[in-house]
Amino acid sequence: MGRIVTGVAVGFVALVVLIAGAAAGVAGSLFGGGAGGRPGCAGVVITPGAVPAGLTADQTRNASVIVAVGQRMRVPVRGWVVAVATALQESDLINLGHLGTGNDHDSLGLFQQRPSQGWGTPAQLMTPDYAAGKFYERLLTVPGWQSLPLTEAAQAVQRSAYPDAYAKHEPRAAAIVAAFTGGTLPVCDAGTVSASGWTRPVAGEAGSGFRTPERPGHDGTDIGADKGTVIRAASAGVVVRVRCNAGGGSWDAPFRGRTLCDTDGYPGFGGCGFYAEVRHAGDIVSRYCHMVRQPLVTVGQTVTAGQPIGYVGSSGNSSGPHLHFEIHEGYPATESNAVNPVPFMAGKDVTL
Repeated sequence: MGRIVTGVAVGFVALVVLIAGAAAGVAGSLFGGGAGGRPGCAGVVITPGAVPAGLTADQTRNASVIVAVGQRMRVPVRGWVVAVATALQESDLINLGHLGTGNDHDSLGLFQQRPSQGWGTPAQLMTPDYAAGKFYERLLTVPGWQSLPLTEAAQAVQRSAYPDAYAKHEPRAAAIVAAFTGGTLPVCDAGTVSASGWTRPVAGEAGSGFRTPERPGHDGTDIGADKGTVIRAASAGVVVRVRCNAGGGSWDAPFRGRTLCDTDGYPGFGGCGFYAEVRHAGDIVSRYCHMVRQPLVTVGQTVTAGQPIGYVGSSGNSSGPHLHFEIHEGYPATESNAVNPVPFMAGKDVTL
């Protein structure tokens, strides 16, 4: 439900029960977990002898050390991905010694850590096991690191002159880590941030699906929940739209006075009600419809994965409280680039 319209659309919410299948994650409060003490997503090295695609034998050995140290230190798998992406950027997973005139000051090893900045002795930093451990130690001190965009989490540790450089390595790092965890990244509990940096947007029951035969214009998935249930950003990004869409009209925030979205809607009223859109890495856009009141966020605001952005309601074209959740593979979000959120989120290690 909740397709954006300029006229009238009819719909209904047909709820089905979602059976949660993930095992409990490692407590974030114990191991430097996410914002608000939410648990991390635990993982196990199942295939230690894996050879990730595109890596040399030397790179594979170094990647396996980074992953093994993460498991030994009980770091949530998201941290393994951050660490591997950082090493890809800093050294291409090659244990670099001093490069003479080509060296960046006294930087050494997989993470290009500097003895002069207290990371350790040159001999220690040239030991991959030690270097990975020091990286994780500092990562776990970063508040809410699991919910941050990967590049921000890495930069909080590294303090690089190129703070945006880590982001481009995230897909490859996730694939490398997955090779050691049996081919897939672990699926996380509801409320946790997955190793891929995504989380469930709301705690509730999955309902009406994407573009079913009965509703071919339904561009998202409905998740039923009580009015007032917190809606969270599915991943880190930037808010690109806050709007009221109901009764054949649309109005962008800031709103002046009461709007058609300030009261419950009904089937046939039309529109997404109060909704927000977040733009994520790779020009992925997530949309959250039918909020009970205007979203908590504003256009241009940066949000982290799991950050509250609004509350479940029934504004717009709705027969009861629920979140209409959309994913668009392209910016700006249009009907033509909407994709089924269920397999998309499954690909991000999150079950809707």
